[in-house]
Order: sequence, then C-alpha cells, then structure tokens
Amino acid sequence: MTHKLLLHVGAPKTGTSFVQDLLFHNPKALAEQGFVYPADRFDAHFLAALDLMELPWGGLEKQAVGAWERLAEQVRDEDRTVIVSHEILAAASRPQVRRAMDSFGDTEVHLVLSARDLVRQIPAEWQENVKHRRTVGYRDFLDTIMDPARPGKLASWFWSVQEVPAILDRWGESLPPERVHLVTVPPPGAPPELLWQRFTGVLGLDPAPLERGSGRANPSLGVPETALIRRVNGRVNHGVLGGDPYRALVRELLAHRTLSARTGSARLSLPEDAQAWAVELSDRWVAALEKKGYDVVGDLAELRPGPAAPFVDPDAPDEEQVADAALDAIVALLRHEAAARRADRDRERALREELDLLRRERDDAWGRFYGRASYRARQKLVRAADRSRFLALLLRGYRKARGRSSRSA
Repeated sequence: MTHKLLLHVGAPKTGTSFVQDLLFHNPKALAEQGFVYPADRFDAHFLAALDLMELPWGGLEKQAVGAWERLAEQVRDEDRTVIVSHEILAAASRPQVRRAMDSFGDTEVHLVLSARDLVRQIPAEWQENVKHRRTVGYRDFLDTIMDPARPGKLASWFWSVQEVPAILDRWGESLPPERVHLVTVPPPGAPPELLWQRFTGVLGLDPAPLERGSGRANPSLGVPETALIRRVNGRVNHGVLGGDPYRALVRELLAHRTLSARTGSARLSLPEDAQAWAVELSDRWVAALEKKGYDVVGDLAELRPGPAAPFVDPDAPDEEQVADAALDAIVALLRHEAAARRADRDRERALREELDLLRRERDDAWGRFYGRASYRARQKLVRAADRSRFLALLLRGYRKARGRSSRSA
C-alpha cells in the first residue's frame, strides 16, 4: 500500500529547529494521529542529510555513514505518514535529489519548503556562518553573495540553501506541483503561532496534543553579540578549540543560551545598496514562483522584503556594547565552570559514600563469618575437653589466665 512522506528540506532560519524539536519530542501524539517522525536522536535527520550529500561537518560526518539508507528504509517500511525534516537538505544537488527520491521506493512524496524574505535571511545566514566559527566580515560576506559569479564555497552554500525557486526546481522536478508546498514565514509583528499553524496545516496535524519539547531553537544575536563571537572565533580556531568543545561552549553556551538573551542590542540588517538589490531580486523570485502552480501556504507577497531597518555596521560595532557582551560571556563561562566543579564534587562525594558502604558491608560480612567460625571452634574445644583429661587441664589453665571459672567457652 502506498503511504505518504512529508519531506521538509529547509530553508535554514525559517523556524526549522522549532518544528523539529516538537516533532522529536512528541512521538506518541504523532502516532495517535497516524504520523511518525523516525529519529532515535534529535540530530538523526541531520546525520542522514550529511550522508546523502557526503558533506564534511567538523568530524560529524564520520557518525553519518549509512544514516540516509537507514532513514530511507524506515520510510519504505512504514504504513503511517512519515515526516523527515532538515534544512541542509535544501542544498542537495540534482543527482543527490534523484538518489533520495529513488531511495523512498513507491512512497508518495510531498515536498515542503519554508521560506523567508531575503532582507531577513541574508543577515541571518551571515550570523550562522559566525556561529559555525567563521571569521568573514559582514561587508565581505555581502559582496561575495551579491557577486553574479557567486565565487567560492561561501556564496555557493548561501545560494544552495536560500535561492527558493532553484531549491523547489531541484527537489520538485519529479513531483506534480500540487505536491510541492511552499510555506512562507509571516512578516515581523505576526502572531508567533502563525508559522506553526501553517506547518501543521501542510502536515495535516492537529497541533493541540503536541507538547512543547526541550525548547531547542536557533535564536538570533544582536550586532555587538555577533561581533564578539566573530572575535572569539579568531582566537579559538586553528586547533585551539576542537569541534565538540566549540559547539558546546561557544555556540550553545555563549551564543544560544547567553548572548541571545541580551535585549536592547541593534539587530542585524542590510545597508542601503544590499537592501535595494535584495528587494529587486525578491520581486523576480515572486514573479517566477507565481507561474509554477505550487501549493503556497501563506502568501508569496511575504517574500517581498518590508521597509529597511536602521543599519548598524557589525564590522565596526560599539566597543562598549561588545565589552558588555564579553562580560556576560565571561560570567556565563564562570557559572558553567562552577556548576561543573559542583557536579564533580557531588560525584566524588557519592562515590566515597558508596565505597564506605561497600567497606562496611565487607567488614560486617567478615565479622559475621569470623564470629561464627570462632564460636564453633570454642564449642568443639569444650566438647573435646569433656573426653580428654589433658585438654581439660589446658582449658582450665586458659580460663584461669583469662580470669574465668565457668565451663562455658
């Protein structure tokens, strides 16, 4: 029996982390509605995407070997509606897309792409580069992606995950347009739940039974905070801080859990020339998409950028604000270290208590054994003395020496 696959391929910075977190933490609620999100760990679909596209990713690609075929096998073997989601799938080439589609067998594939206007996506993508330990300046980044030649890996990656018409063309090549679903991200000021409602509408899910997961998300930073992380990268790259420690300490602890919580900082935006270029390109995209007949959930007009926000140059930030952000970062690291030390002391104390308990149990067991053995030996000696005058004399002498006169041992 043919079943359905809802394949969500991105794009980055369009609410994907929020969606994946909810799907991963609600397997029972999904199953009750006839859905399955096949993942035994939160990054299972990320690893599968790395495997499909054979992407290097700070050593994580070693864990990804065989992950795509395992995921595809789960898709083929299911009789429920399967949901697969990861934003880096947007970057898949045509041969990789064909391999993916072939791996699903006779499954009815529905493609889902979430998209946001370029004026918000461009700064967000540069910030993601910074959060992945790159040091490229903002102006250099803009000049690179605005270059029609799209030189180098940076521009190539940006357009592979952000050029909405091209992504839909690659992934939707073998699908009828009614099975290609484009979810537009609402403009600033829209109700926060609107994007999630659009997603669940495409998926056919009732969102009410789904409980909020771990709160995992990919929050944004302000201008001074991003400038700080970029400077940190310059100090910890080149072997100073490995991939796993960087992800845990810089990206998660500092960027996501500490600096993203700072309020009042200027948000990243586009300078005037880049703003005009992004608006013109967006108009061309919308015109092209209107002709495709895709299922649009939201409004294509939302892909046209709104008014420009005030531009604050992250290449020349307010140094006092950067210093203030650095102090918050230092405090976060100190708290993290203090908590780690407390945890080490608690583990050491628990281990000592466990060892003391084991010693007491050992000593008690030995004492009980020794006591029983000694008592049995004394009983045997008394019984033997009743039969031997020589042993009786020895026993009497022993008791006299101990100051005892009774017959009991």
